[in-house]
Amino acid sequence: MYSYFKLCAHSKNMYLRIMESTISKPELCELLHIDFPIIMAPMFLVSNIEMIIAAVKSGITGAIPAMNYRTTDELRNAIQDIKKAVKGPFGINLIVNKSNFLYKEQLKVCCEEKIDFIITSLGSPEETIIEAHKAGVKVFCDVTNVKYALKVEELGADALIAVNKEAGGHAGNISYKELIPQLKKACKIPVISAGGVGTGSGIKEMLSIGAAGLSMGSIFIASSEAGVSDEYKQACVDYGAKDIVMTTKLSGTPCSVINTPYVQEIGTTQNWLEKLLSKNKRLKKWFKAFTFFKGMKSLQKAAFGSTYKTVWCAGPSIEFVHEIKPIKEIVERLKSEYGNAN
Repeated sequence: MYSYFKLCAHSKNMYLRIMESTISKPELCELLHIDFPIIMAPMFLVSNIEMIIAAVKSGITGAIPAMNYRTTDELRNAIQDIKKAVKGPFGINLIVNKSNFLYKEQLKVCCEEKIDFIITSLGSPEETIIEAHKAGVKVFCDVTNVKYALKVEELGADALIAVNKEAGGHAGNISYKELIPQLKKACKIPVISAGGVGTGSGIKEMLSIGAAGLSMGSIFIASSEAGVSDEYKQACVDYGAKDIVMTTKLSGTPCSVINTPYVQEIGTTQNWLEKLLSKNKRLKKWFKAFTFFKGMKSLQKAAFGSTYKTVWCAGPSIEFVHEIKPIKEIVERLKSEYGNAN
């Protein structure tokens, strides 16, 4: 009798293992060998080594903007420090247009250190894809429409980061409800949704309409591991989706920020002189570079030290941030909500 029950138990365990193996995981989990389909999005000035380590330990992955490091030596050291601390995938975000003077050196470091993936933004990823693939590094490309998505797919991108209009930072102009189905219909490579999600049920909804996984940033600003000021973190707790506005004051292109009293005072659109200089054929290149530099300096001051003149970059998903927590707890909440969602 004992042998009979033992055989039944063994058969049941085998059945459960077979059933588990036949349930397909989200594409992003398969692509990067992670437990839960989230990339902690690369956030200018916010993302750091501690956040990536915590993300990997929590069963997700993350990326850091190369721009967060002043030199390529600092970038290389950061990559090596992460590798020493955890065994798991992580990536680097590269600005691949001419505004990034360190681009080629940053790409070389990423390839030499054989990071798991690169996320490209603002420009043609052709060279990045060619060089990264030689080193066995995957390349995911930010896209906001089908036209550009088809171009990067043809160049050999491994996945698309579908930046919708609910994203933080430089957002797209199409809702995720339109963008993801459009990209899924037009392209064969995985589509990773970026923007507007801050709950486990939101993750499940994105996967149900065809997303391979999600890139999520703003909900991790108010984390213990983030190195930004407590005021910035608390702002993500105190403000919500209705407080997010788009401004062209920072970089010349629309960027989402929290609508603080200072942002309300200076306005969110360029004045007549700034608009004139932005359109002047001779001066627009230099004026845009100056605007970008000034805007990034403004963000840097606000991120690490609160003053009256505060501009904090964030997306609508701060609606779901209710307290400052360790990344492990944020991910655990998302997993729990995902498991309980219909």
